[in-house]
Amino acid sequence: MLKVERTGRVCRLVLNRPEKRNALSGDLVDELQLRFDEAFDDDGVKVIVLAAEGGVFCAGADLATLDRLQSATYEENVADSGKLARLFLTIRNGGKAVLAAIHGHAIAGGCGLAGVCDISVAVKSAQFGYTESRIGFVPAIVTKFLLEKVGETQTKKLLLTGRLITAAEAERIGLITEAVADEEFDQTIEKWVHTLVSKVSGESVAQTKTLINKVADLSVSKAVSEAVQVNALSRSTSDCRKGVRAFLNKENIDW
Repeated sequence: MLKVERTGRVCRLVLNRPEKRNALSGDLVDELQLRFDEAFDDDGVKVIVLAAEGGVFCAGADLATLDRLQSATYEENVADSGKLARLFLTIRNGGKAVLAAIHGHAIAGGCGLAGVCDISVAVKSAQFGYTESRIGFVPAIVTKFLLEKVGETQTKKLLLTGRLITAAEAERIGLITEAVADEEFDQTIEKWVHTLVSKVSGESVAQTKTLINKVADLSVSKAVSEAVQVNALSRSTSDCRKGVRAFLNKENIDW
């Protein structure tokens, strides 16, 4: 259901339900939560890559599971829905870079899963969209995260219509980071992984993610005040001291 691969400082979490188009069952969400928690807590991991087997990255919620939950109580549905929300928040707030390697379509909750990753690279043949409204469902959990990514106009266009868009359009509106040709996909993923592992400070990445998430809901004055504090605190970190010394001494930095 989920493969975990570790190479050096990179942890790859690979969705492995190709026969179900990697749909998000309750068990798969639980396993993703467990493995993301472990990776974020592991000091030996610097970058987490989320990928998938088969021709589809993720088709969203497992509709067989959703069908069964229609006869569940409100409280049971809240508990189940809360699991996916917690997973999204874990990825968004975790102190390490998360890279989504999107080799196929990312639909509904699958699009939400890709969207909460920090960097997302997709093949140009992939499609993206939130199709919940077309089956009478509400794409509720993804809404806040999507607003942060693309703004109100694009969020309404996507959520209210349930339309699918190309990877190129997803890149244009800021839903994903980069859309590349199929033959360039693996090389592009490795380029991003190399940059995140070898070219940037892990402490800086963690602090920057925290700052971005904090200021998103603040006024300009409060956001700048928060930024001043983070700026000041970051100067005393070991990574900052190491980076400044290396720069002044014209040395390469081994992150």
